[in-house]
Amino acid sequence: MKKLPYHDFSGNIIVRLLVGLVFLSEGVQKFLFPGLDGVGRFMKIGIPDPAFFGPFVGSIEIVCGCLLIIGLFTRAASVPLMMVILTAIYTTKIPTLTEKGFWAAAHDGRADFCMLMGLIFLLIYGAGKFSADSKLFGN
Repeated sequence: MKKLPYHDFSGNIIVRLLVGLVFLSEGVQKFLFPGLDGVGRFMKIGIPDPAFFGPFVGSIEIVCGCLLIIGLFTRAASVPLMMVILTAIYTTKIPTLTEKGFWAAAHDGRADFCMLMGLIFLLIYGAGKFSADSKLFGN
């Protein structure tokens, strides 16, 4: 595969660390505080089978967050995290939009939006120069 200019860009590490550390932290909190951030939260927002999906989503966030941090299988790890964040936006921010309006939803959703944009960036541009992907696969 021909190496594109952005494969050697070293700034991708900043986006990887930002997004990866946030997801890692959120995943760990789903296990540390299940009533607040895991099963209890999923029950409150109406996710079916919260006893399964709370730990399941937490595990995805931990594993994929770690993969982003080290830059291993970065594009592949971005996909399940995009599904997680899009579900979070749909279940928590869309109701705020319909109940309280745009500005309340924009305020409540700013972190989710940033995570989504970071994941889209990583999906398009990959892990960058300082990553396991670069060392192992040359991309």
